[in-house]
Amino acid sequence: MAAATADVSLWSLFMQAGLVVKLVMLGLIAASVWTWAIVIDKYLAYGRARRQFDKFEQVFWSGQSLEELYRTLSERNNTGLASIFVSAMREWKKSFERGARSPIGLQMRIDRAMDVTLARESEYLSARLGSLATIGSAGPFIGLFGTVVGIMTSFQAIAGSKSTNLAVVAPGIAEALLATAIGLVAAIPAVIAYNKFTADAGKLSARMEGFADEFSAILSRQIDEKLQPRQAAQ
Repeated sequence: MAAATADVSLWSLFMQAGLVVKLVMLGLIAASVWTWAIVIDKYLAYGRARRQFDKFEQVFWSGQSLEELYRTLSERNNTGLASIFVSAMREWKKSFERGARSPIGLQMRIDRAMDVTLARESEYLSARLGSLATIGSAGPFIGLFGTVVGIMTSFQAIAGSKSTNLAVVAPGIAEALLATAIGLVAAIPAVIAYNKFTADAGKLSARMEGFADEFSAILSRQIDEKLQPRQAAQ
């Protein structure tokens, strides 16, 4: 009984599998490990991003001077909302230092600077999500490939032994089913994680877009206040 139990254990099934099936299993196990590494990384990264967004918005809407906030943040390695703010303020200061005269041109340059930063931050948020989509979609088919190879091996064993005894075909079939199971174990978490993190990244990106629009409106009013007296004097 002990020998029979050992023969159908997961480790025994893996060791008895053919080379191709072993490679399939190892590849799927590696994909599963990579999936969970991405899941943990994204869970921590998105949680950190939300806290940073909340902290920045609290400071930004506290009434602190934009110039003072810019001086504080410009010396740091910023991400998210802070990065968008710094890019807009940097363009603002450069334009006024060079004697900007056109409100429309200045507004367009500021908006473009924020758009570039927003695109970069959104790309960072969605990084490696494509790997989850690939594992989720390809995992079951790779496992199925291992299953097909395992079943072919079982049929070859039947032909070689000229016996249809279940003891002859059971190991090969079990190995084949194990490949399918590992494929599903890799694919199901990847699909769930991809859907969740894609939605989370979309929410964070929408939050950045909303801030960029609000800050653009604030700067637009300040542009009018600064340039109108200059244009009137001319």
